[in-house]
Amino acid sequence: MLPRSAVLPLLLLVGLLGGWVVSICPSVCSCSGGHRVVDCSSRGLTKLPPGLQHNIRFLNLSFNSLQGLNSQLSHYAHLRTLDLSYNRLVSLPSALPRSLWDIRTVGNHIRSLDKNDTAYHWNLKVLDLSGNELERVVFINNTLLSLKAVNLSHNRFWTVPTNMPYNLESVDLSFNYLVQILPGSLDRLPRLAQFYLHANRFSWLCEGIFDKLTGLQVITLGDNPWACEEEQNMTRLLKWAEQTRATVLGCPCYTTPICGQMNVGTTWREGHSALFTKQPLWVDSRADRHDGKSPARTAIATSTYHNTAAYHGVTESVDQILLVWTSTSFHRLSPYTSTTTRPKSSDKKPKTASSENKSHAVLLRIQTITLTTVVMTAFITF
Repeated sequence: MLPRSAVLPLLLLVGLLGGWVVSICPSVCSCSGGHRVVDCSSRGLTKLPPGLQHNIRFLNLSFNSLQGLNSQLSHYAHLRTLDLSYNRLVSLPSALPRSLWDIRTVGNHIRSLDKNDTAYHWNLKVLDLSGNELERVVFINNTLLSLKAVNLSHNRFWTVPTNMPYNLESVDLSFNYLVQILPGSLDRLPRLAQFYLHANRFSWLCEGIFDKLTGLQVITLGDNPWACEEEQNMTRLLKWAEQTRATVLGCPCYTTPICGQMNVGTTWREGHSALFTKQPLWVDSRADRHDGKSPARTAIATSTYHNTAAYHGVTESVDQILLVWTSTSFHRLSPYTSTTTRPKSSDKKPKTASSENKSHAVLLRIQTITLTTVVMTAFITF
């Protein structure tokens, strides 16, 4: 029998060894956070790496060559964030853990989303399917009670999905082929705050289509071929754009770049727009080494991660967003090329510049002079 003085050190040793055995990390991946945050991106993987511990919370499998995972992830019951971006998926993997809060499959070849693909994901908060080949999505509203943000930008939609979950706060449908919004399809989205519809093929919209969006804060309508000559159809939309409490970026027919009655000084939750979010920290030079994806495609990244990354709204003032809008056009903010061409404005340019334009020109000259001075100083010093 061991003496009492040796029992405690032995128990400590067993505990340490036990922890070492449980906390394992696949050799092809890097791990942190007690090996529960796992990064297996850009490893040339064609299947799930062996050796993942059962209680991982964050798994990054982006920039690989995965074609399907079948049900390989189903038993990871603690998984919160899963990134499968820039692989070779043609559908959302089946039997994903119901514990997931955040699913990202950017830049794959997914063509449709069936109702069974998300039927049991009642914990899901963020779904990013941007940069795929989607033409249709089907949701079951009463199962996606926690879903706040959906990114469907850079796909192939012709009409806005009619069955989006009612708790959504951010929807990005920019850079698609949208030509219509069916009447009533937005009536059950009272919490929708950010709605991105720029760079599509809208020429006009049904009267009152946005009237039920009582929580709307920001909507983007720029870079669409609006039929400005059809006054009967456009007058109602233009009137709504001027009177709405939301901020409208890219007013139809270029009456003004920004309209609406919302207080610019208020703050709003950013959501997960492809336009206004930064690249994730792990997207670096590895993107250039990823075979099969062009730099332009890998450049559009999923939203910034927040460690084990549940849905985190980033508070940002509206005036910062307006600065982005006024300083550059939408197609410059994205590596994708717009599917539409800009209609020519019927308004003639004034002969004399306004005071605002003059101020902008003066500011530009000051910035140019400052930059030149810095460069010359650096050159002389060198």
